[in-house]
Amino acid sequence: MINEAIRASELRVIGEDGRQLGVLGKAEALRAAQEADLDLVMVSPEANPPVAKIVDWGKYNYQRTKQLQKNRQKAKSLDMKQMRVGLKISDHDLDVKLRKVTAFLDAGHKVKIAVIYRGREMAHRDLGFKLADRVVAQLGDRVVVDQEPVFAGRQLTFVVRKK
Repeated sequence: MINEAIRASELRVIGEDGRQLGVLGKAEALRAAQEADLDLVMVSPEANPPVAKIVDWGKYNYQRTKQLQKNRQKAKSLDMKQMRVGLKISDHDLDVKLRKVTAFLDAGHKVKIAVIYRGREMAHRDLGFKLADRVVAQLGDRVVVDQEPVFAGRQLTFVVRKK
């Protein structure tokens, strides 16, 4: 809410320089804003008394919009990537997949690694845990295991993230 749209009768007012002007009536606060050729903007309507700030509305709104965009970008960047690995994967193929995992980690993503069991491989569950240990060892001390290896259906999954 801005200027006359503010309904509260008393406001805690913050000046353009950031210092508190104290608790003022709505008319007094509007007069102080008009004298400075600025706007009175409601910052925290839930507070008691509500908090209003004397600012340039255009500049304030622009900065607020930019901050919201920045927060949305940060929220998007924390995706969970997944890498599927067969139980009988060769050394070279594993190295290639781990290079891709490292790229995901460097980009700031968490990586869920799934060891897939096919057919009679389910009888050798311990091989999947050994492969998971090997993967973590090859990734080195750059990663932290967020979720320990867990069986779900026909796959063993665990999550790693960058330190």
